[in-house]
Amino acid sequence: AALLQVGDENGPLLSEVGYGETVPNATVQIRGQTSSRNAQKNYKIKLKKNKGTWRGQRTIALNKHQGDGLRFRNKMAYDLIRGIPQMVGLRTQFVHLYVKDLTQADSGAFVDYGLYTQVEQLNPTALKAHGLDQNGQLYKVNFFEFFRYEDAIRRKTDPAYDPVAFEQHLEIKGSDDHTKLIEMLEALNDETVPMEELFETTFDTENIAYWMAFQLLMGNTDTQSRNMYLYSPLNSARWYILDWDNDAMLSRTEWAFRNYSDSLSWERGVSNYWGNVLFRRCLQTQSYRDMLDAAMKELYAYMNKTRIQSMLEHYRSVTETYVWQMPDRMYVPITHAEYEDVLKSIWPEIEENYNYYWESYRKPMPFYIGIPQAANGQLHLNWDPSYNFKVEEIYYTVELAKDYLFNTVFFRQEDLILPELTMDTLPAGQYFLRVRATNASGYTQDAFDYYVTEAGKHYGMICFYVQPDGSIVEDTYEE
Repeated sequence: AALLQVGDENGPLLSEVGYGETVPNATVQIRGQTSSRNAQKNYKIKLKKNKGTWRGQRTIALNKHQGDGLRFRNKMAYDLIRGIPQMVGLRTQFVHLYVKDLTQADSGAFVDYGLYTQVEQLNPTALKAHGLDQNGQLYKVNFFEFFRYEDAIRRKTDPAYDPVAFEQHLEIKGSDDHTKLIEMLEALNDETVPMEELFETTFDTENIAYWMAFQLLMGNTDTQSRNMYLYSPLNSARWYILDWDNDAMLSRTEWAFRNYSDSLSWERGVSNYWGNVLFRRCLQTQSYRDMLDAAMKELYAYMNKTRIQSMLEHYRSVTETYVWQMPDRMYVPITHAEYEDVLKSIWPEIEENYNYYWESYRKPMPFYIGIPQAANGQLHLNWDPSYNFKVEEIYYTVELAKDYLFNTVFFRQEDLILPELTMDTLPAGQYFLRVRATNASGYTQDAFDYYVTEAGKHYGMICFYVQPDGSIVEDTYEE
């Protein structure tokens, strides 16, 4: 239970929510899939009915962005999106939060929680505020690669329907009639249905292209299967992607300071989206690629150096004071000197991402490595075939090692054309299998699989164990 009061540094203001209240007018909870483990939490505050609204909202999301050394990336993204007609730019503002915690017999003093960003919560109220259909389907994507997911994605009238299993993939924020969603997934996963036909009936090509172009330019790589919303108006078969969660955008320089190994290898460029059924099928379609090319050029011109530098100067003037004072300075992940370098890197990173986009089409697309199979004294290795946008041969290189850095490679074979290989079985122990695809033009791509250590991701490999009885067990990693 919470009492929300809106005001300034001197206290609650007469005309604002909560003024004069003495009993709870809201509920508050910690929010965020991964951020909930941070020392500084994100919060969702929900005003009770008949207790008013704040800026037209009863649900207020306060985001700390502890991992963002600048503390303004998310707001900057949404402000940029507001100038892109093909997307929905949610309303945002900076917030200075004070909390009086009475749950532990506290003294009753307000504690400064520092700088937050309020991001408009995507719900029926927000849909209406942006001229969209508040009665339509709205799903927050938790983990969803647009496969059919027959075991989880069911109609609510299905006796086997399990809302918990459903929401592991898609959190229901609008209508709970999932009929249209299932029809879309069945059509999308039917490879005999041309994607051009689905663009005519089911998906808005322009919306997806501009959404993807924005993520590519921003380097917001954690958008392959989450950090987005799916929306479809009532009485319409069309689906749209709505943007959500941009606090990791334009972070390559900052992550380098923190030795954070992510958003490398296939997670850059168009290959980042290849594992998602919808995005893969889009990218395999020439008309979509033409639209995406046009979107990239238009957004790159829109996000020019002058505009970006002006925005950076404005956000810095508002937020920097909070970044370097308590409590925020205790958890800022970069130093003062690094802060300056990160600011200088923002525009060059946009430029780099734009140039890399065109380069990424030249590479083969990533693929999955299968679990090795042992039988009759032999070891069978296999992997999915890669894909190339240009019609040319793809060759595979297979390596086996006893370590994930591949310093002890004991088997290597190059120029394989078929995605499989049979060799003598291996003694019991731990092994690492790496497969790379190289096209006739000389461009190389890693497999989707990666091995994770404290140093970060090691791309393009799987780890497996040969048991004493000769059976094979994969070493799996959960996000």
